[in-house]
Amino acid sequence: MKPGEKGFIELDRIAITVKAHRVLKQLLKENPVLEEIMQNARNETEALEGVRAWVSGVLQKRPDAWHFYTGHTKGRKAFEKLTWEDYAAIRILDYIDNAGIAYEDLNLRGEMAISDPVKLIWLAVTFGTGGAKPSFFEDMLYLFRQFMGTYKREKPNFRDVDGWMERYPSGLDPRIVRLREENRDRIIGIMIDRMDRGDIKDDRYNFEKGLSREQKYQKMTGWWGERLFHLRFAVRSPELLNEMLGNSLDPDTMRILYEAEEQGIPFFVNPYYLSLLHVRVPYFAIGADLAIRYYVLYSKQLVDEFGKIVAWEKEDLVEPGKPNAAGWILPTHHNVHRRYPEVAILIPDTMGRACGGLCSSCQRMYDFQNGHLNFNLDRLKPNETWPEKLERIMKYFEDDSQLRDILITGGDALMSSTASLERILDSVYRMAERKVKANISRGEGEKYAELLRVRLGTRLPAYLPQRIDDELLSVLKEFKRKASLAGIRQFVIQTHFQSPMEITPESKAAVEGLISAGWIVVNQLVFTSAASRRGHTARLRQALNEIGVLPYYTFTVKGYMENNFNFATNARAMQEQIEEKSFGSIPEEQYERIREFSDEPEMMVSNIENLRRETGLPFLATDRNVLNLPGVGKSLTYRAIGITRYGRRILRFEHDPTRVHSPIIHKMGEVIIIESKSISEYLAQLEEIGENRDEYESIWGYSIGETEPRLPIYDLPQLGFEITELFSNLQI
Repeated sequence: MKPGEKGFIELDRIAITVKAHRVLKQLLKENPVLEEIMQNARNETEALEGVRAWVSGVLQKRPDAWHFYTGHTKGRKAFEKLTWEDYAAIRILDYIDNAGIAYEDLNLRGEMAISDPVKLIWLAVTFGTGGAKPSFFEDMLYLFRQFMGTYKREKPNFRDVDGWMERYPSGLDPRIVRLREENRDRIIGIMIDRMDRGDIKDDRYNFEKGLSREQKYQKMTGWWGERLFHLRFAVRSPELLNEMLGNSLDPDTMRILYEAEEQGIPFFVNPYYLSLLHVRVPYFAIGADLAIRYYVLYSKQLVDEFGKIVAWEKEDLVEPGKPNAAGWILPTHHNVHRRYPEVAILIPDTMGRACGGLCSSCQRMYDFQNGHLNFNLDRLKPNETWPEKLERIMKYFEDDSQLRDILITGGDALMSSTASLERILDSVYRMAERKVKANISRGEGEKYAELLRVRLGTRLPAYLPQRIDDELLSVLKEFKRKASLAGIRQFVIQTHFQSPMEITPESKAAVEGLISAGWIVVNQLVFTSAASRRGHTARLRQALNEIGVLPYYTFTVKGYMENNFNFATNARAMQEQIEEKSFGSIPEEQYERIREFSDEPEMMVSNIENLRRETGLPFLATDRNVLNLPGVGKSLTYRAIGITRYGRRILRFEHDPTRVHSPIIHKMGEVIIIESKSISEYLAQLEEIGENRDEYESIWGYSIGETEPRLPIYDLPQLGFEITELFSNLQI
């Protein structure tokens, strides 16, 4: 008997619920052919082969779909030829082809999950058993409706999308600005009281004796504009958080926060960001702050899983001296991350290992759990060994034959002091200069790739815009001037706005400063359950465009059960891509024009505005919807090949064919992901936060994804010479 087989047999004997029976009855009533197959099948194999013969007979009459199913055609063009009914037929056959296969389910701490949906239907029809839940049968009901053509996809028109977008004002709305001022004043009042009682003490921020309350208020209002003030007085406990929010958190939320504190989950919310949360909920923006709120408040699932979280990305698991999952030998085991030949991520040993706050769905919660990341700002200050290590890392980059792009992140790149960041950037500049000089003596076909792009990964324009001050902007401007002489041609701030409500007067000014320094600003959104609401992402794109920010990626939430609360299914990501984002699709004849945007960052606002006006687009959909795979790379090329008893879909991903990958990609097996919630659970969660599930009706039918092409503005410039085909720092 195979491992776990006894457990699966026992599950097969579990009776289904009354609710599951009712959905099953409806499924059979609507599909007499399916009912006949199930009733006549003497065993599960006959049931499976009966369904296979029925569905394949239909699909073979549609050559484009049949060739896509069999793998004879693939890619975006082939995908776009598929009909709504084709999606369903391909999914049914994929379910049958992968029937009985067990997969490790890291949502359940490594338990095995098996997909055998036809067997589950047969068991339910024949014996009333199988243990399948109502969410499974609901998914099956919509699947066969789609296959039979009775479940139609009604794509929304722009009036629908525009109406959804209107639900989400930006933080620049004068009414929202006034509310945030109220919040700021309330928080300042609490902090004054705490200082007066001696609960808060600080050498830098304190009151001289004899000041009136109004004078204290004026002084603290001045401090509010300083980044150091917000870092020193960040909220680190549930009690203070609730007090700062006017004691508006409900008992259940507080209980979870106390449990999180006991589990050792870090807590760090700076006063500015806290002021973005509603206490007095405005009638015109009910629920508009949820995408922010769910970044601050922890979920029960995160608390339960903390201590047992496993790393999502394989390259996060690095042993000194050994290649990572993509085959790269790294100069240190935690300062450099690498997936692609052209790109390296640099995480410095500075304050840049910290953030301006902790996002509840942080992709690096695994590192917080293991103590590699924390909010002890004193411990994160540079030590005397960092300059030597930095030079060793630069030597590694200098000797790399394929590297063109360095992303400095963390943590958060802009959490480093300006002096530390200047030192890092100067080292990058000098390294790039040495690569150019070294290539002079190399012949065509032997030259090394030279550095073309430098990126800074930061959430501070949203979390702590006070950080973007004149001193920082001067450093960024000077680096661009020098680095341009060394051949670097693209300078990018890669930020993360999660909600249009994060776009405030302060963040707008921060972005304006970065653009004026000659850097383009692009955004990466994490497609959380709150951010995935109809129209939310479209409105965010629009609000970002208005301040000169281009959307770069829309990421499906990664991680396992610890991020279950914030997870929005990949079906919803595809639905958003096809039904909402499509209204911002840029005509191909404008591709070259948008490519030139990066050549004149200072003109970004007017360039975006002019392009939108001339094309009639409500926003520029320059982002790609993707998932960071737990293997190597990003992709949204997938097929639903299985489904668990609980209705959680099992997806098989392929790597993005538009990216240059490590050669190891040809040796890696398929990437299988079991989603942490069913479509039913996701829709129920949306209803809990006030959404109308009827507006999401087509979500059930999205079971195939295809990665969108990347717009030219995100392509690396051409080097102008032929480089070596050899890979350095690589061991397969």
